[in-house]
Amino acid sequence: MARPTWSGAVSFGLVTVPVELYTAVRPQRVRFRQLSRDTHAPVRQRLVDDSTGEELTRDDIVKGYELEDGRFVVVEPEELDDLQPEASRVIRIHAYVEQREIDPVFYDRAYYLAPDGEVARRPYQLLTEAMSHTDQVAVATFVMRNREYLAAIRARDGVLVLSTMHHAAEVMEPADLDLDLERGAAPSDQELAMAEQLIGSMHTEFDPEAFPDRHRADLLTYLEGKAEGRTVEVDTGRADRGNVVDLMAALEQSLQRARSGSDVAPPPADYGSLTKSELYDLARERDIPGRSSLSKAELIEALRHQDEQADVA
Repeated sequence: MARPTWSGAVSFGLVTVPVELYTAVRPQRVRFRQLSRDTHAPVRQRLVDDSTGEELTRDDIVKGYELEDGRFVVVEPEELDDLQPEASRVIRIHAYVEQREIDPVFYDRAYYLAPDGEVARRPYQLLTEAMSHTDQVAVATFVMRNREYLAAIRARDGVLVLSTMHHAAEVMEPADLDLDLERGAAPSDQELAMAEQLIGSMHTEFDPEAFPDRHRADLLTYLEGKAEGRTVEVDTGRADRGNVVDLMAALEQSLQRARSGSDVAPPPADYGSLTKSELYDLARERDIPGRSSLSKAELIEALRHQDEQADVA
């Protein structure tokens, strides 16, 4: 059973709901360790004084804030303790807003809120159903691990979801980055109409399972093969990237392929000429099990096997 990250209560008005906070996202990154090239033993990092070269212990280290002129302001742990936000076990709701009013750029990490005990179930259900019926998002603050967080709470399938948020000062505006946003020549009415048709032809209901982490699957396939002494061919699809020279021609070709479905339904003889990405899209269309973990050769074999079964039937 999952363990809560934090426990406390949601407070809105005079109503208090005891809750527990559970991580809603499990990162699937492939992690590597640093090893010695000769012995393959893990490498440990050392703490060294940059001016003397002497190795230090944790007790020898203090925190310092670097000023613009290169000097440091040294602070002791007790000083930082005095500046910590007041410890609290309350998620305090300050306002309710429309979901569309929050730009996704402000969202950070997602958590599930669950009722903490029998006494919390009724007020938890009340808050969840009221938020679901009004389609409102709560803006709240709470303290976790000595840091105050800004958060958004919304109802999703009978569960409260809390998303920590970036503060306004943390979000960079395009003007702050000096991006090259000079506008090019305005698109023609025909180009705009075709682009809108292409978007319409690609419209579908969002299914997160339709967009797996292909890089992670390819990387794990390669690493597992290497561990077994096998050579694994991984097609990254990089060779298929090109430059669009004729925008109108590209739009026409894209729209034609989207309407005909020719890019996802090739004859069996063409499987070998497809990239792994195209093969995966086709496998998804045909609902081939385990497709996200298959190599390019295995995807081709699975598709051809399905063709053979269809011919027999």
